[in-house]
Amino acid sequence: MKVFKLFFVTLILIISAINIFATAQAPDKIFYNGKEYKLHSNPMEEYFKKFPEKKPKSGVISSALWRGYIATFEITENNLFLKDIEIMDLSKTDRKSSQALWTSVLSQVVTDDKKLKIDWLTGLLVLPHGEIVNYVHMGYGSTYENYILLEIDKGEFKRAKEFDYKEYEKFKDKQFEAFKKTDEYNKMREEAKKEGDFDQKFFDNFMRSYVTNYTTKILVE
Repeated sequence: MKVFKLFFVTLILIISAINIFATAQAPDKIFYNGKEYKLHSNPMEEYFKKFPEKKPKSGVISSALWRGYIATFEITENNLFLKDIEIMDLSKTDRKSSQALWTSVLSQVVTDDKKLKIDWLTGLLVLPHGEIVNYVHMGYGSTYENYILLEIDKGEFKRAKEFDYKEYEKFKDKQFEAFKKTDEYNKMREEAKKEGDFDQKFFDNFMRSYVTNYTTKILVE
């Protein structure tokens, strides 16, 4: 992704979280070190923008699941792969509850026998886990006890860092301070200035809050 587009991509992410994901969203999932975690991003959305014909269209869409599916990923052999993708199928219901059942549609998305590597993804994946410390009824805004951060480069797993929620906030501060020293930060700030009514404090607070959305590497130890 070109650097000059990053600021606008970040804005889209935040606008989506506020306007589209006004309700807390059912997250995608990921298996890391043999354990299942929630995932605070939706890597398949970029894939479906490129291949819209492959996106499941028969799933139930609700205020808690605007994308209409839940994807499950896994890291195996140091690479990120799609493990499964499911929809709520109205044609299949639970006899007792009459609720729609979750049904795998992986064969609709991956039409050959090869595993789909998420090689379009370069960035940080946020895996929250543990109890919810602060619930926010919007997007992926809730705060959890613990976090795992995975660094991915074109679908290849590079490294991970683990935090409790207080350490995670401190990490974001340090990550942003490191990012401010880069050319990318200066370019994004210049792009923001072109929009007019630029406020440096607001810009920095905004960028710090969502630093894991647009930084592609772990910049601090």
